[in-house]
Amino acid sequence: MRCESRSVSLTRSQALRAYILPLFVLAALCAARLAAGVPAVKPLTSSTENKRAEEFSRLAAQLTLNRQRGAEESEKQQEQALGMLDAVVLDGLNAGSRPNPALLNEQLAEFVSQAPLVGENYRILPLDSGSTVYALVANLGVGGPSAVRLYSRRGAAARYQLAARIDRYTQKDFFDEYLDLVPVATPAVVFVTVSGRTDELQTGSFNAWQFDREKVRLLWASDLLALSSYENRPDGFSLSFCAEPDEEKPRECRKMSQDRYQWDGAAWKLVEHKAIPVAGH
Repeated sequence: MRCESRSVSLTRSQALRAYILPLFVLAALCAARLAAGVPAVKPLTSSTENKRAEEFSRLAAQLTLNRQRGAEESEKQQEQALGMLDAVVLDGLNAGSRPNPALLNEQLAEFVSQAPLVGENYRILPLDSGSTVYALVANLGVGGPSAVRLYSRRGAAARYQLAARIDRYTQKDFFDEYLDLVPVATPAVVFVTVSGRTDELQTGSFNAWQFDREKVRLLWASDLLALSSYENRPDGFSLSFCAEPDEEKPRECRKMSQDRYQWDGAAWKLVEHKAIPVAGH
């Protein structure tokens, strides 16, 4: 089975959710956050920032609980929450001559309200060597939702602005649970998003994207891949997965494969496909 470029159906998201933690556990975690009122957050530098973090925590808890209960989800509510993170990120990116991602990540960590931390995190990272493009990866809680926000320097003043977003509302088939992002190539901004991989089989969903500093374009999307692992190497993005599951024993794999992809300056290409040993065989 090769992970070739294709349109991915909505059942991809539905299938992967079957691997995530049991519903009653997830709902209990979120309900506990709401039952306690506004979850406690780390002290911030001002009462205004503290109130913003409290409101963000309330929205994040509600969004996560709606997901786990199968209730209707609100793009407006999600954008309201993520807009608060945008404000923090843009203040930091535009504050000085050169952004300080480490300091920004410390500030973003103050928005994490779960204790112990379970599936909630916010981090920013540069996507090019010139520090002109940054991505925010936001995981709002166990089971989702998750999103990517892309910022670039634009306008006559060359100030950073929110330029594009990747979420379930802008990308119809995007699986938005427990998200990570891997920068792959520069100066063309190419990166891979990794979703899922929280079940015992590490079942993951992989997408490659290109960002031209104004809009984002999907280059490739994988199938749902069990026993998945990945590595960004100098010779390309390497993806290992179970190509032939054992139908009678779902936890076992008959055949493992490894694909290697490269960005050639114009397209995302599969440059190598090979069989690899099955663990324990």
